[in-house]
Amino acid sequence: MDKFEQAFQNKLDNEEKIEPKDWMPEKYRKTLIRQISQHAHSEIVGMLPEGNWITRAPSMRRKIGLLAKVQDEAGHGLYLYSAAETLGIDRAELFDQLHSGIAKYSSIFNYPTISWSDIGAIGWLVDGAAIMNQVMLTRASYGPYARAMVRICKEESFHQRQGYEMMVSLANGTEEQKEMAQDSLNRWWWPSLMMFGPSNAESTHSAQSMAWKIKRKSNDDLRQQFVDVTVPQAEYLGLKIPDDKLKWNEERGHYDFGEINWDEFWEVVKGNGPCNKERLETRVKAHENGAWVREAAMAYSEKLNTAVNHK
Repeated sequence: MDKFEQAFQNKLDNEEKIEPKDWMPEKYRKTLIRQISQHAHSEIVGMLPEGNWITRAPSMRRKIGLLAKVQDEAGHGLYLYSAAETLGIDRAELFDQLHSGIAKYSSIFNYPTISWSDIGAIGWLVDGAAIMNQVMLTRASYGPYARAMVRICKEESFHQRQGYEMMVSLANGTEEQKEMAQDSLNRWWWPSLMMFGPSNAESTHSAQSMAWKIKRKSNDDLRQQFVDVTVPQAEYLGLKIPDDKLKWNEERGHYDFGEINWDEFWEVVKGNGPCNKERLETRVKAHENGAWVREAAMAYSEKLNTAVNHK
């Protein structure tokens, strides 16, 4: 190692944060840009399945709660884009990568929300899986990413509780409402397990990210942790996890569960999911329709800077 590589490794070994002005390997920088930008894209695209139900929420309380959640997710995207920019990439380039299909976002957001109970299932399962993955990121080796995750995790935790409370209401409601809750669980369970990414043997990035202490746990370990926590919650609701192979393994101290359909996962990642095309088209349209707002903000900023400099 040269002195720069040694200083970088020493910081990792001593659990010190790597900051934007510190020397870092180019591969580390590119890995962070890929991971943080995909995370940011997921927050922004993740607004779409839920935004679809804002005007159809069953009560004012539910409408306000959903509006607040979607607003939080927009904020998460902005925090993460800002963190990515500290690595020397422009936000406009990140948007171009998303809109052109070069950059990916979480596969979970390419599934449709066909009933109100899906909003509860997303809060409970999708945000629950996100928290499982993101809590460890508050200890990521890159400082701006780790600090952004502290606030994001607090808000995601509230989203998960909000979703579970909705599922409690449905599961304890009419027979039709409980059937809605079960149907949503049936459709969102397996995509939620896919959120953690491919198995350890198939993952091309996980091992290196763990070596650099960007991640702290493997995809499979996080997936197992999610199953162990979520199954008792489903039992409390009186709902059945859609997995005939699910059972408690006394020797392992964990739940055994069935095989994930990885063919489906890779098809969605490649852009062939139920809503891939719709999600990207909606996102691109929103970006184009908002161009005048960005232009006006930039014009005002330049005018303000000119006025300040003349004083």
